[in-house]
Parts: sequence; C-alpha cells; structure tokens
Amino acid sequence: MEGELTRRAAGPLFSPKHPARAKRGHARPPPAALRPGLYSPAGTHGPRRLPSIFAPPAYTQRVLRRELYLFSLYRLLEASLLALIVFGPGEALIGEPRDAALATAACLAYVPAAILLLVWSRRTDTRMSEVALVGVSADVVIAALVSHAMPQAVPGVALMLVFNLGAAALFLRLQASLAVAAFASGAMLVEFVWSRLEGPSADRPLAELLMFAFSFFAMVNLTFLLGERLRASQDLADRRGAEAEGLAGINELIIRRMRTGVLMVDGTRAIRLANEAAIQLYGDSEHGLDGRGLAEVSPELAARLSHWLRTGESDDTPMTYGHEKLEVQPRFTRLFNDSDTVLVFLDDTSLVSRRAESLTLSAMGRFSASLAHEIRNPLAAINYSVQLLEESPALPESDRRLVEIIHQQCQRTNAIIESVLGLARRERAMGEQLELVAFVRRFVDEFTRLMSPENGQVRAAGRERPLTGVFDPGHLHQVLTILVQNALTYGRLPGEPARITVAAQEREGRPAVEVVDRGPGVPDAIAAQLGRPFFTTSEHGTGLGLYIARELCRSNGARLDYVPVPAGGACFRVTFSGRNPLLARDGT
Repeated sequence: MEGELTRRAAGPLFSPKHPARAKRGHARPPPAALRPGLYSPAGTHGPRRLPSIFAPPAYTQRVLRRELYLFSLYRLLEASLLALIVFGPGEALIGEPRDAALATAACLAYVPAAILLLVWSRRTDTRMSEVALVGVSADVVIAALVSHAMPQAVPGVALMLVFNLGAAALFLRLQASLAVAAFASGAMLVEFVWSRLEGPSADRPLAELLMFAFSFFAMVNLTFLLGERLRASQDLADRRGAEAEGLAGINELIIRRMRTGVLMVDGTRAIRLANEAAIQLYGDSEHGLDGRGLAEVSPELAARLSHWLRTGESDDTPMTYGHEKLEVQPRFTRLFNDSDTVLVFLDDTSLVSRRAESLTLSAMGRFSASLAHEIRNPLAAINYSVQLLEESPALPESDRRLVEIIHQQCQRTNAIIESVLGLARRERAMGEQLELVAFVRRFVDEFTRLMSPENGQVRAAGRERPLTGVFDPGHLHQVLTILVQNALTYGRLPGEPARITVAAQEREGRPAVEVVDRGPGVPDAIAAQLGRPFFTTSEHGTGLGLYIARELCRSNGARLDYVPVPAGGACFRVTFSGRNPLLARDGT
C-alpha cells in the first residue's frame, strides 16, 4: 500500500464552508465542503473529477511511519537513561558495575546510534522494515553488553528489550520477528555463559534466562498478530471511508447538476447553500446566494416558508422568483427531523409549460394531417367549380376578375396547408434564388388588392437595385402574410389606420426583408415571449402565427428577429442566409 491514489475526497453534502487544505506527503486529503464556486457557474475552481470509490488510499503507511518515529524516539530515551546511570550516580542506583569500561563503551556507542536511527526514521524514502531491523539488532547487542557490565541491571534491561522486540515486530514479517527473538535469546545466553566463565560471582539462575527467552518469543508473536489486526482494521476503515466519500461526491454532483433549484436555509432564515439551478433562476451568478437572508432574496418565498413551519401546510401555487420574475413552485422539507435547517426545492414551471407545448405541438401535427384531408376535399371542389366558371361563355367580364381571385386564394390556401404539414413533418424547404426587391413589390401589390382600404396602408420601400436571397417562395409569401396581418392588427395607434412598410434591405452584408409599422410597439415583457407557441395577447388569436413564421424561416436557413424602433413602432426582420452555395459554385 505504498503511496496514495490521486483523488478528490468529496465531503458531506451540506457542511460549513472551510478552505481546502493542500495534500502533503501521504497525508489524507480533507473532505471538501460545498462552497461558493462549487455550485456557482461563475466559480473559478474548474471542473472536478469524481473520487474513486473502489480503492482506498494508503493511510496505514503514514500511521506506521509515525509509530516508527516514536519507537526511535523511545530508543533515544533508553540511551539517555543508560548514559545517566553510567555517567551519573550509578552506584547509588544499581551498585558498582562489574566492568565500568565496557559499560562506558556501550553507552558511548548506543547514544550516537540512537540519534542516527532517529534521523533515519524521519526519511520518507527509506523502508521501515530495514530501520526497525537494524535498530532492534543494535538494541539486542547493547542489552547483552550492558547486562554483562552491570549484572544488577539485567532484569530492567531485559524488560526494556521485551518492549523493543515487540515494537519491532510491528514492522517486520513473522519469520523476521521470530529470528530477532531468537537472536535476543541467543545473545542473553551468550552473556550468561560469559558471566559463568568469568567466575563464581554471578549467581543468576538459568530459569531467569529461560523466562526471558519465553517472554521475547511471546511478545513478538503477540505484537505481530495485534499489528496485523490493526492494519486490517485500518485498511477496512479506509476502504469504507473512501466509499462513503465517493458516494458523497456523487450525491454532491447530482445536487449540483439538478435542474431543480435547491436552497438550504438555517434557523435564522439565512441561505447557507444554493446549487447552480437556484442561482440561475435567481439571475445573480456573480454574487451568489450564500449568506444572504431569504427575505432579501424573495419575500414571498420567506413568507411561504414561515407559513409552512407554523402550520405544516405548503402552498403549491406558482410564484415569481428572481430578477427575471420566473415562475417557480416551491417545496419544503427539513434536513433532519429535529433540525431547524430546511431544504427549499424550486421547480421551474416553465419547464413543465415547455413540455406541455411540445406535447401540444406533437398532437397538433397529428391533427393537422387528418384535418388537411378534410379541408382539401371542399377546396378541390371549389377550385374545380371556379375553373368551370372561367370556361363559361356567359360569365361577364366584371365577374371574371372575381373568379380569378377565388382561384388564386384556393391555390394559396392549398400552399398554406402544405406548409403546415411540412412544418409538422419537419420537411426541408425548397430554397430558390429570389430577387427580393421585385418579390416584395409583387407581394404588396397582391396584398393591397385583397385588403380593405379602411384597414390601413401597406407600401413597398427599400432599395431600387436588385437584391437576391435564398428562400422557398411559398414559405416567404406565408411569412410576410403573417407579419403584415399582425402589423395590421397590433401595429396601429388608437383611432388611426395602420401604416405598414415592407422593405428589402441589406443588413450587415446579408439580404433582409423588414416589416415595419408605426404603432405603439411591443413592451419588453412581451418581446421576450414572441415566437413561443400559443402565446398571444389577443382573445381571438391562436398564438401560432409568429411561431410558424419563425419555424419556416429556420427551415430555410434564415432568422426572424424583432427589432425595436426608437421613433415608435415595431420592426420584424427576416435575415437571409445569403446566396445558394450550389448556384454560386456554378457561377450564376
């Protein structure tokens, strides 16, 4: 388990803000709290990678290295105690040593060795087993020499050696630990024989030596097994902790990417945390919402929360929220059963409206397919009857013009049906190279012949030089008809007839056709809704005119925009995509 896996530890889902701490060495990275920038789209933290939940980092290595350092520090304490006994009032503590020179030499060798081992243990590029093996071997040799030099200190030295052997077993394999215990027992046996050979003054029993050897082996086995259990428990805890942090990170990502806004409000009605959706719904991504009062952000939302806390009843009616006055539906729930912290979920009702619009448009497409058959049958009968009237020799010339108008309108109605069906089926438009100046004039002449003079005035304007653009002629005729009809209906001042101008212009290097009126204009609140299906300000309107016009422009690669007129009125501009690349390739 050498080295940590590079990962990001995701902290609790809702935790107090604190700065991230840098990872150092093998240190365990701290949990990352949810903070501004994590949920805010304006944050500068950048994208973050989910933590791995399958492999834990090697926290045990850091713990063992710290224990090795403490073991080396304890060895230095032992060497200092030996120096105090040898160079201090040792006779008063343990009596006169047998060999003072040997005791002094052992002390002078042990103190520098303990210091070197302490420094060696602090290096992160060394193997802990090597440091432990060298250190315990030195302990055994020094213990044997001190036991021979000071026989009165043999029991204390043996007890201290038992601890050193047990500590070393934490870093060694079982075979190496048993070998070290055997080496210590052999060293004590050599010292015992050495003392016997020097003279009869040594009266230590052999049973003491056997008990020391048994203690060495027992301690080594016990600490090795205990260390294995501790390492296994630590490894399991690391693994479970990494899995929990990984799940917390996934939880955090789900909350952050939810389309539902989430606010965490504490007992003082202050917003502690807000996800991206809540900030975007509010419309203030630069400053965020953390730390602000709920009443400051939305007084109505604060009032509903207070009502819910008092009565337990939630008001499910939509409310306006944020700078853009979007409609949201709030829902409340406590973070914990006995907590004052409340989670506020803000559902954007416009998403539901758009889904409903999509379903309605899909149903309308299926309905238009069946309705087209019902309309075409009487339309074909009317068209056939008109053709028969045109062939009648008894038809007066004054009525022949009316028959011609009926025939043209039948063809236009059929073209409108085809356009609506093509829009429902998403068929591609048949774009043609059109001379827009002449097309606008023909359209205006044809439209004015059919409209009543009291409805208003429609005139052609713009440049005189030819201007070409690519568009399906039937679609362009339908788009201009929708725009002019809307201008006649909404683009007039009270008590005055409408004045409509249709002009072919060049805007930003691209051909365009503009329909301009001199009416009251479009309010800003309504301008943002233009082009949405079923949106209308009239009791008799369907809300599909501008939507169909915009979709027809889009299918032809063009763009329909509303342009406010500073002097008053409204302008709807159809900007074309330019020349047909196939025609341009042929040099036409």
